[in-house]
Amino acid sequence: MKPVLLVLVSAAAVSLSACGSQPAAEQPSATASPVAAATPVAPPPAAKTASAAPALFAQCAVCHTATKDGKAGIGPNLWGTAGHPAAQKPGFAYSPALKAAGLVWDDATLDKWLQKPQAFVPGTKMVFAGVPDAAKRAELIAYLKTLG
Repeated sequence: MKPVLLVLVSAAAVSLSACGSQPAAEQPSATASPVAAATPVAPPPAAKTASAAPALFAQCAVCHTATKDGKAGIGPNLWGTAGHPAAQKPGFAYSPALKAAGLVWDDATLDKWLQKPQAFVPGTKMVFAGVPDAAKRAELIAYLKTLG
């Protein structure tokens, strides 16, 4: 057998072995006591808090820092952004379009911006496509409001 074919067949065998059926569930015996067969109760899920970054923020963190003394990267530091004028953070070269827009990052403005930045402020440097899901935008906005 050719070495390449051998590798492919081996990889396929390993992949298929993960698709096997689950072992049959153990049946309780007739002599088992009800106390011994008690089912453990799962703990309640942790409550989401606005201070915890939503999973979607990982996409933001590729270009932005979000700490008090964070430096601008591809995008500006997001600490203290919510509630403040746009394009005012030192250390970042904002686009002329965003500077001229005269925006304040309130909830409504952040929502429109996060939905589709290029459509909201044509000519912005932010190339992120946006977040179409309103609930996810609301999570991001709630988190941004906790940053300074």
